Amino acid sequence: MTAPALRATMERRILVNYRVDPDVLARDLPAPFRPALVDGYGMAGICLIRLSGVRPAGVPRAFGLRSENAAHRVAVEWDTPDGPVSGVYVPRRDTSSRVAAVAGGRVFPGWQHLADFTVAERDGHYRVEVRSHDGVVHVVVGAGTAEVPMPGSVFADVEDASRFFRCAPLGFAKTRVDGVFDGVELGTKGWDLQPLQVDEVQSSFFDDRSRFPAGAVQLDSAFVMGGLETSWRPQRQLDATGRAMVGS
Repeated sequence: MTAPALRATMERRILVNYRVDPDVLARDLPAPFRPALVDGYGMAGICLIRLSGVRPAGVPRAFGLRSENAAHRVAVEWDTPDGPVSGVYVPRRDTSSRVAAVAGGRVFPGWQHLADFTVAERDGHYRVEVRSHDGVVHVVVGAGTAEVPMPGSVFADVEDASRFFRCAPLGFAKTRVDGVFDGVELGTKGWDLQPLQVDEVQSSFFDDRSRFPAGAVQLDSAFVMGGLETSWRPQRQLDATGRAMVGS
């Protein structure tokens, strides 16, 4: 797939993180991915992003689109001919933008599903609800800004969390073809995480006991960042062996 890089302003990005039994998480991951571990746990979560000025590189910002977006993500590693690589596996993306839903997986890497978003932000408190049109995804997150990560988190402080999330800019998502994954690399100008205290969370993905038995997944932490200029650069598709696909 040949596609231009995209540019956008990341107005708000909420990361809600779960620590997961790595053996359970591994069963839910396709080859070539395996869980990246933090203190013996797998790390997975929900990313809730509002973007504005989304447009191909070189196009004036005035022509860009605005959208709310949700991604379920898993921190992963995989082997390549050049050695192991760290990144993110994205089993599901949802968006408020019909343009993004049509273009995702066709014009730009990343299959996306249409969803309705209800968002409230006030005085450092955020509440985001996502309902996908196909009925598969329902997410509710309510959280307020805090001084330190949530009690019991695997991240000792904000710097610890920043190092973990910033070192994995590559994301690969499932496509309509089994064993083939679309890739994108996120670049940001700046990086400033702030802890959140979660007071409400629901997830049709992480609350699914057929996927995650009781005790296998626990809410770990949440962070917010925003006001960043970003670039989203397409990568060559990856196959189940961890090799970049020729001609993609």
